[in-house]
Amino acid sequence: MTLEMKTSFPPEAFARIDETDDRLFYAEPRIVTHIDDNAIAAIKEFFDQILPRNAAILDLMSSAFSHLPEGFPAQCVVGLGLNAVELQVNPVLDEYVIHDLNADPTLPFNDAEFAAVIMTVSMQYLTKPIEVFREVHRILQPDSPFIVIFSNRLFPTKAVYIWRVTSDAEHVELVQHYFRLAGSYTEITFSDCTPQTDEYTDPVYIVMANKGLDTADN
Repeated sequence: MTLEMKTSFPPEAFARIDETDDRLFYAEPRIVTHIDDNAIAAIKEFFDQILPRNAAILDLMSSAFSHLPEGFPAQCVVGLGLNAVELQVNPVLDEYVIHDLNADPTLPFNDAEFAAVIMTVSMQYLTKPIEVFREVHRILQPDSPFIVIFSNRLFPTKAVYIWRVTSDAEHVELVQHYFRLAGSYTEITFSDCTPQTDEYTDPVYIVMANKGLDTADN
């Protein structure tokens, strides 16, 4: 499939093999990592270089691990996810919220509440990505980053169609396009942070952008 970027996507682009309630799929806690140790180390190093210190951070679609560096100084780390047990055992979260973004993309936070939003290896499951990206823009402080990290692993029955049928390179284009369609993001960048090692490692791809002015304010 050739990825053709358009101003909107047909509903079938975000269809899943399993369309049952996501809360049922995630009801059983999975206290595991979803990428290998080398990839996790690369993500921690990236976060250490990029994330603001002593600030409020939101981990979107969070689980038992957020992959922040050990001892990273944050004012507050909030996790938003679907399984309370996973979020309770996450060692870096100060607070957590149970919320299904596919059922309701509206984020339960105030405007400009966070200095950074991260989403790690969950992009492939979003059925309303443009709406979520717009909501992230709303809750970010000005010129603050939204960092989207993905690899090549997934639960195939819950990944959206457009992600399943496209390549890693096309995933990069797709996430960049989500940022553009959401509007009012600046400095959209891509980094390939796959660890350089002789042994196998999961790839690490990062697309990020900063909150700009709302379109109405430009």
